Amino acid sequence: MTAKERLFWMLKYTIKRVLLAIVTVFIISAITFFAMNAIPGGPFAKEKAPDPAVQAALEARFNLDKPVGQQYLIYMNNLFHGDFGISLKTGREISQIISEKFAVSAKLGGMAALCAVVLGLLLGSIAALCRNKWPDRLIIFLTTLFVSVPSFILATILLLVFALQLKWVGVFSTDNPNYVLPVISLMLYPMSYITRLTKSSMLDVLGQDYIRTARAKGVRESLVIAKHALRNALIPVITYVGPMVAGILTGSMVIETVFSIGGLGTEFVRSINNQDYPMIMATTIFLAILMVIATLLSDLVYKLIDPKITFD
Repeated sequence: MTAKERLFWMLKYTIKRVLLAIVTVFIISAITFFAMNAIPGGPFAKEKAPDPAVQAALEARFNLDKPVGQQYLIYMNNLFHGDFGISLKTGREISQIISEKFAVSAKLGGMAALCAVVLGLLLGSIAALCRNKWPDRLIIFLTTLFVSVPSFILATILLLVFALQLKWVGVFSTDNPNYVLPVISLMLYPMSYITRLTKSSMLDVLGQDYIRTARAKGVRESLVIAKHALRNALIPVITYVGPMVAGILTGSMVIETVFSIGGLGTEFVRSINNQDYPMIMATTIFLAILMVIATLLSDLVYKLIDPKITFD
């Protein structure tokens, strides 16, 4: 296949995936919207009921007095014009809120994702190369522990021990942010999962004929591991890393709550508690778009790593 043909197939595949992504986001938005409106109560319901005239005016202002189906059509029409609406609780533009909050979550998530991938690949490779030896047993024990213990428990333990008791790390604050403990808490689970994926994939690759052939030809062991074994072992890891990065970048609701970081995850939880419909919809759609983009990029990276993979 010529370079022009490969480019054509990649472009065709990308367009097909983008169209599927649009359909996916549309379905997610519909499910979220109708499920959200099926919950009893509303954004203006309080312990002390407001004046009926005031509540009627507020509902008319935000189209909440219309049938649910009509509300959905109005919302999607505004969304197609780039209007996420305004928060029912704060009155601020939702696009501005997402921009501010996502910047915090993206910084935290970016560092956590990078550390998880690098350490996961490194520890997984060491475990595979030292199979059934003490480094392998130690790594598998730790990764199993980190996968098994809930993230909010690990985050709480790290906060109590290293920030409050030992005072080695300062408590997170907006004036003097310290991302050490939040990054560690957020990366432990994905790092452990990547470690186990890398080990199992590396063990499978190291048993292949082309690895034995490369070693028989006298190729340096470091080159065999880096160029042949690790590269071909990356395929299952990439499958997990794409959605993982999208999920981490939007912020972990639990980690952000424990450390009072105030990113997009915290804002999402607050919008659910307040039944802030536009904010819930915008955050859900934003997360869905990130997910489909990350998945598409993962599929395209497959081709770069393994040319034998086709886009049919």
